Order: sequence, then structure tokens, then C-alpha cells
Amino acid sequence: MNDLSTDKQAVQVWDISIRLFHWSLVAGIGFQWYSGEEGGNIMLWHMYIGYSLLGLILYRFVWGFIGSTYARFSDFLKGPKYTISYAKKFLKGEKTHYLGHNPLGGWMAVTLMLLVFIQASTGLFSSDDIMTEGPLFSLVSESIAYTLTDIHEINFNLILIFAGLHIIAVIYHRLIKKESLIKSMLTGKKISNQANTSSIKTNYLLMLISAGLVALCVYMLVNIF
Repeated sequence: MNDLSTDKQAVQVWDISIRLFHWSLVAGIGFQWYSGEEGGNIMLWHMYIGYSLLGLILYRFVWGFIGSTYARFSDFLKGPKYTISYAKKFLKGEKTHYLGHNPLGGWMAVTLMLLVFIQASTGLFSSDDIMTEGPLFSLVSESIAYTLTDIHEINFNLILIFAGLHIIAVIYHRLIKKESLIKSMLTGKKISNQANTSSIKTNYLLMLISAGLVALCVYMLVNIF
């Protein structure tokens, strides 16, 4: 939370890395939903996109420590006491301003990331009993593989529930708070009367190195084992 100034202005909040991550995640989840329901030959792409989503989440975890100010977990992950206090103020209609994620939004974002990580990880061991098996299916017993397959199926429903809650929050911000979160995640800017004293200049070299190392790790995981 930052000090307020008198005039509203466009303030840079989200770096290009966060925006690319966000929209890639949205597209990936959408495709996985479609391909999972469709089945058949498209399941090969379901697996490829699953690997990509695993890489995205691992990259976001790294960027949460080395990225720009509002991308860091330290900026938006608050303790239970602070988060509950914010929730009470929110329910009372009190206005509290944050340039980045508010405490509830921060925990929502992390929960979604964890659910996608579980989804991608269990998919590595899953089987549809027809023609598709995850690349690590043979590394565990059949009973464990089918337990992970069940988790994979149930967990996606949780992803849809939390994604729905996220959409509701976006609509609330647009209609009630008159704040377009979609536009902010496209441009990286928010219209705010808060002064941004932090730099969010993207370190492209660090971004590319991090993405490359994560991609290499995922490639080795699905091809070497």
C-alpha cells in the first residue's frame, strides 16, 4: 500500500514478464479444458501444453523472488492476521488501496498457481486407459498412477472454481471500483492516485536466463526419466 496523491495517473505496475505469464496461463488452461473434454488425437497437444504450464508455474515461482517489485511474493503475500484484517475492512466497505495485488488477491493468485502446479505434476503420471500416458507413468505403481489420475481430474474442477472466483473479482473491480484489471494486465498500468516509488523495469537478460533454465529442467524431466 502506497501514499495517496491528489491526482490520478497511469502508473506502471506489472512488468512484461508477469503479463506474458498471466495471458499464457489463461490460454493454456482454456486449451487444457477443451482438449481434456475432447480427447482423441488432441491429447498429444494436451500433454505438450501441460509441460508448458508446468514450466510457466516454475518460472513464476522464480520470478516471485527475483522479479520486479509487484511481482515478488514479498510484496503481496501477507500473514493471516493482516489478511483477515483486510477482509474485514473489505466486507465493511472500507477502501484500502494497493498498486499490486491486495492481500486476498495475492492469496488467490498463489492458490491458482499451486493448483495448476498440482495439475501439471499429476498429469506426468496419469493415464486415460486408452492411448495417453504421462511420461513418468511407468515410474510408479499402477495404483499410485491411477490415484494421481483421479487427483488430476478432481483438481481441474478446483481450478475452474477458483478461476470463476477470479473472474467474479475482476467483474467486481470493473463495476464497483471502476477499475479495469483486464486492461491493467494488458498494458501493465493502473489508473491510480497512489505514487509508485518502485521501479518495475524488466531485466530481460535475467528473464531469458530464468525461462531458459526452467525450460531445460522441464525438458529433462519429461524426456530423460
